[in-house]
Amino acid sequence: MKFSCTQENLHQGLSAVSHIATKNVNLPILGNVLITCDNKVLRFTATNLEVAVNCSVRGKVEAAGQYTVPSKLFADYISLLPNERVDVALDSDALVVACGSYQTRLKGIPSSEFPLIPSIERKHRFVLKVDELRRAIGQVLFAVSPNESRPEISGVLFKFQPNKQEMRLVLAATDSYRLAEKTIQVQPAPDLSKEELSVIVPARTVSELVRILGVFKDAIDNPETIEIFIGENQILFSYNNTEFVSRTIEGKYPDYRQLVPERFETEVVVPKEDLLRAVKTTSLFSRTGLNDINLSFTADKMVRVKAMNAQTGEHVVDLDGAVKGKDNGVTVNFRYFMDGINNIDGDSVMIQLIDGLNPCLVKPFGDAADDYLYIVMPIRQ
Repeated sequence: MKFSCTQENLHQGLSAVSHIATKNVNLPILGNVLITCDNKVLRFTATNLEVAVNCSVRGKVEAAGQYTVPSKLFADYISLLPNERVDVALDSDALVVACGSYQTRLKGIPSSEFPLIPSIERKHRFVLKVDELRRAIGQVLFAVSPNESRPEISGVLFKFQPNKQEMRLVLAATDSYRLAEKTIQVQPAPDLSKEELSVIVPARTVSELVRILGVFKDAIDNPETIEIFIGENQILFSYNNTEFVSRTIEGKYPDYRQLVPERFETEVVVPKEDLLRAVKTTSLFSRTGLNDINLSFTADKMVRVKAMNAQTGEHVVDLDGAVKGKDNGVTVNFRYFMDGINNIDGDSVMIQLIDGLNPCLVKPFGDAADDYLYIVMPIRQ
């Protein structure tokens, strides 16, 4: 095996795959990256048996072959080299890497011990704008349950559903105390699947996808779209010569839509930044452990945010807001409440409420009102 490549291309390719490789006492090769040279293509592959990623980079292949070396060590070393041509060759049981006056030998493991990466049937194909997907993931991922005792809510729901003449993707996440849902449009493209499909993608997979997309964020000639393929218990993301495959979580995602009331007793519109500032200052006086603040809405167009703590005191702030319906109020966890507000696009927030015992619904006000939904459960007094 022998090839040469620019330091920049090598660094980018290794950055995309190196985080997947993990130390494993029983399978040391899982800490390595597989380097493959064939058909004049240079490819890096890493897996932890749950997910796998491979990335192809431009380079000059002089001799085909395969070998594995410690992923983190190789990636860290390449990142520190000058931005020049890097020459790599396999010499017996080591990889010889040369760049200008730098030269090293990396001990590795034969590629024959590297796990076989399962292929996925590319039957169900969807195309999305990569910037929209990255933003949408950020608007829901924080709400995933960190507790894996209920596997079905330890991931993000990816629900592809037809909508009139179009197809859309609904992303949802919940930890049973709050829920976030974001809807984005699937891009028109040949051979797209027209079926409604739902899969639950592990939170770690979704986080890693965002990281991989970030690797290419500032690269020249980046594609604007990303392809997603759904297979049997697997999902594949394909972007910029990089393929990222993961298992999906078995089980049925909770029917969270039954939590969304069909009618509300009170509807409030309030400036987003004013509300955030009010919640942040009031949170300083919330009770430790409860993180509780009280929101009350009155017909004289006033929104009151209040907290009281026996040890530190109390705080009240009144905001101007557009209030429709009857006087109302609810007590919520301020951290959960702020998470939702921070992920709303636009200048104003709409809050909808039945009463203090039912879920509080938060969403954007205006054109994007139907694209994002956030529900926070009340703290019952």
